[in-house]
Amino acid sequence: MSKQLIRNLKVGDEVETQALILDVSRGTFNTPNRAGDYFWKLTLGDVSGSIKGIIWEARLVKENLARGDVVFLRGEVNDYHGPQVVISEIQKLDPAKVQRKFFQPVSERDPREMLEELKGVIAQEIKTPPLKLLLLSFFNDRQFVERFMEAPAARTIHHNYIGGLLEHTLEVISICRHLVSLYPGELQLDLLLTGAILHDIGKIEEYDPASLSFEFSDRGKLIGHISIGKEMLDQRLRQIPDFPESLKLELQHMILTHHGMREWGSPEIPKTIHAFALFHADLVSARLNQFVKVIQRHANGPGDWTDWDRFLERSIYLKRPGE
Repeated sequence: MSKQLIRNLKVGDEVETQALILDVSRGTFNTPNRAGDYFWKLTLGDVSGSIKGIIWEARLVKENLARGDVVFLRGEVNDYHGPQVVISEIQKLDPAKVQRKFFQPVSERDPREMLEELKGVIAQEIKTPPLKLLLLSFFNDRQFVERFMEAPAARTIHHNYIGGLLEHTLEVISICRHLVSLYPGELQLDLLLTGAILHDIGKIEEYDPASLSFEFSDRGKLIGHISIGKEMLDQRLRQIPDFPESLKLELQHMILTHHGMREWGSPEIPKTIHAFALFHADLVSARLNQFVKVIQRHANGPGDWTDWDRFLERSIYLKRPGE
């Protein structure tokens, strides 16, 4: 079955391709001769980007359409406030039979290389024996490691691709090292790095691994990765005899507060210097990745400003000093 990349579609093109439904809704006509009739509005995506879609004739939809469905469609690209596919035929596909590489973006870094880098951090920089035992209990677990390597760091906002969680974790580790170099007397390197490595472990259960669009799992929706992460930490701690209570409390606090503010999902705000440092390292990694993604989306666009980004709540000025 054919596949055209969405980024290559231009106004006037005939379309015959597979696409992932990123969003879908029904609208009603407001003209008297079509009163009671409805049409479908879609956002279609693949690894290369997204495009609007419209189905004017409801009879073309034989099965209910939902976000996360993979479809085969035919149509034509017209211009309605930008490119839009007017769909003349649509059919749902079995997601197990499509090539995931067309729909799930992947980190530019090799996941095995990133894993070896992370294991090197554990081997060389974690000096406190209980902390090393704790980390090895996770990263000697093959099932945990496989899920950690494949998980995204988010569904839409930052590092939202296969290997994104691992890439984000390494970025947070790197930022934490710099913070320790600035405050060596106040920050304990291996404690802060342990928090950096473990802060997002709950994300391996927050997202549905079968979903091509990184939809939340039921546990992800009901509990969230922060609480899931603390559960996972507590489970491993119970398996380590005589784990120091002070380290346990610090790590629990770091996981529970790494979003920094209650309105951002943290049950508590950071109240130790290690938790406060981790929150800011996590935020810098996430925000800079957001900036880069917005800039990349505008790479071939006109002008010196990107479109408005609702997550960053701004447009980004692209012209570099001296240009």
